[in-house]
Amino acid sequence: MTAVLDGRERGSALGIVVAVVLVGVNLRAALTGVGALLPAVSAETGLSSAWGGVLTALPLVVFAVLSPLVARALRHGAARLVAPAMAGLVAGLLIRSAPGLPLLFAGTIVLSAAVAVANVLLPALVRGSVSGGRIAGVTAAYVTAMTAAAATASGTAVPLSEHVPGGWRTVLAGWALPAAVAATVWWLRRPGAVAEPGAVAEPVVVAEPVAVAEPPARVRIPWRSPLAWQVSLFMGLQSLGFYATISWLPSILRDNGISARDAGFYLFGFQVLGLLALNGVPVLLRRARADPRLLAAAASVLDAGGFLLLALAPRLAPVAVVAVGLGAGVCLMLALSFQSERAAGEAEAAALAGMAQGIGYLVAAVGPLLLGLLHGALGGWTAALTVLALLTVLQVAMGFGAGRPATTPALSLPSGVRAGS
Repeated sequence: MTAVLDGRERGSALGIVVAVVLVGVNLRAALTGVGALLPAVSAETGLSSAWGGVLTALPLVVFAVLSPLVARALRHGAARLVAPAMAGLVAGLLIRSAPGLPLLFAGTIVLSAAVAVANVLLPALVRGSVSGGRIAGVTAAYVTAMTAAAATASGTAVPLSEHVPGGWRTVLAGWALPAAVAATVWWLRRPGAVAEPGAVAEPVVVAEPVAVAEPPARVRIPWRSPLAWQVSLFMGLQSLGFYATISWLPSILRDNGISARDAGFYLFGFQVLGLLALNGVPVLLRRARADPRLLAAAASVLDAGGFLLLALAPRLAPVAVVAVGLGAGVCLMLALSFQSERAAGEAEAAALAGMAQGIGYLVAAVGPLLLGLLHGALGGWTAALTVLALLTVLQVAMGFGAGRPATTPALSLPSGVRAGS
């Protein structure tokens, strides 16, 4: 049963959604513009193509290493950690844009670490601040902001770099501005920053019963939970498909006779379709009462069909891109929602998100490399895309398991306190 909110509480609920969306804006925009600007970066700094590949893969490696560790810092409270994470992102963006190759890589590591922290905190904040029925909607809001900002960053990077003083350095540093705004908002919203006399801090759109205690002193990653592994592998496999598509779709299309300009248009369309699809998930779950297990399985099958079309009938590339774009958008939305919905509370959501994103980004980093190696060894894309489709079949099974109505084991709480369901 969801508590009824008065006018002030509704304003507070809207405030937390806006604050979460502000963080979402910064989760990918700092990264996606680099690929488009890499030729300019290489021309100015002398960065080789091999080291350029390292630069673009570095954030995924940092995500994979740090994500499982972030949950352990939750003893300080998720809301207290967002402002430092955003401040770290500002610092990393500015360091990356400073002269010198060492600072280029150092800044990338710093900003990637900050994004890794925020990646894990958001599912915990959503789980701790909104009722179960609203999780998908709030998740869709910040994922939409994340995707739209990422598309904007990649689409405007080159034109802006040609017209602003400082070129690519100014463009990359410019994303420090929204990060600074997010840091300021969360600093002002930190627990205890603005408290009325006698006010009691509590989640803003709550489900009953609700925990009123601080998170447990020790947060443990649920390595032994089958459900946690299903959520994590679903996250990993959908990430593999997404990053493989982002990395190789233009090359696949160009090798099949499509111009570079049209290949870029297809890639843009892939992202737009994903954005549209992910916003349909909350509607399907809440209004149509769709079973998330069937939705995850259907979207994964759509992905697999698109990859097979690209492999076996490349002339049907428009149909294939539509299928993969829609499937990827739904799967991304579900993968992030599961990290909140399959947890018993805020601390459990942070632990589950840490595990899911650690595994997810590790798999994502390996996936594009695997496709590239298969293409290089066999001289074509058919085998690589077929392997990708087969992995997506495994994604069907993981999505069906992750979508079942269950939660990971609750972490220990002080006596007399119950976690929100």
